[in-house]
Amino acid sequence: MADTPTLTLSQAEALVADALVRADTAPGNARHVARALVRAEADGLKGHGLSRVPSYAAQARAGKVDGHAVPVLTRPRPAVAAIDAAHGFAYPALALALDALPALARESGLAAAALRRSHHCGAAGLVVEDLAAQGLVALLFANTPAAIAPWHGQRAVFGTNPIAFACPLPGREPIVVDLSLSKVARGNIVSAKQRGEPIPEGWAVDAQGRPTTDAAAALAGTMLPLGDAKGTALALMVELLAAGLTGATFAADASSFLDDKGGPPGTGQLILAFDPQAFGDGALDRFAMLAAAIEDQPGARLPGQRRLGLRRKAEQDGLTVDAKLLAEIAAI
Repeated sequence: MADTPTLTLSQAEALVADALVRADTAPGNARHVARALVRAEADGLKGHGLSRVPSYAAQARAGKVDGHAVPVLTRPRPAVAAIDAAHGFAYPALALALDALPALARESGLAAAALRRSHHCGAAGLVVEDLAAQGLVALLFANTPAAIAPWHGQRAVFGTNPIAFACPLPGREPIVVDLSLSKVARGNIVSAKQRGEPIPEGWAVDAQGRPTTDAAAALAGTMLPLGDAKGTALALMVELLAAGLTGATFAADASSFLDDKGGPPGTGQLILAFDPQAFGDGALDRFAMLAAAIEDQPGARLPGQRRLGLRRKAEQDGLTVDAKLLAEIAAI
């Protein structure tokens, strides 16, 4: 077998879905998960892609995530969708939010979906991008298991807590901003550990607070925040929105997304969707003006352009997958 076999996107989705079904996941849920992981892989976001399959499968087998969970949506207020992910994978619950939010946002101008008892939401930018593709401005906040200590603190109480934003542009792909509040996404360290590779200095510290380039030691320690003290302030904000507001588990009490130990993580997500038409005429044209002001400068580009290029290449040429990972998925 070649070191990097190539799969079409549909082949990759079938591979992942079949593996999860073998690991005690309902076929419909497995398809939601597979589509999300393959989309992330195609965009070059490997830490949220196929590298997650073995740990997801182990958690489903152990019951840490309920592969047969059916998320439930209620409407406590006219513009609010409250979604109980029921300790299942996040992706079926996110699909419920994506189905509900456009109509709610167009009716009220602004709508929110609050998810609790959830799990790893993967590449958060894909969720808001799907809403922007329907003409909405969207924000997503997600809390994750503890990985970042408060500024000057020693014990992790915040997750890497991603924030994602997207807004539509006339006649082209939306602007998408997707960032975690650690200097790099934790998934990058997970991928480095799986490959047996070191990480750059400055990403994390070990359990004793010492700088480390060892991926395993970094995962046992804490991540360094984006922007130092400002990053921890933003992580606090996300923790309050995605867990405090939604009724989800705070980072410090959430079990890991990375292994099958302990109970369900029970983390949360908050998604906000705005209908630009509710805020006056011409919003999309103003978005386009700002985008043009950025792109008119030599060397400057909108965020996400590399990701879109990788997506087009994957759609045309397929995905190259590490043979060891492929064999691990096939053996589930």
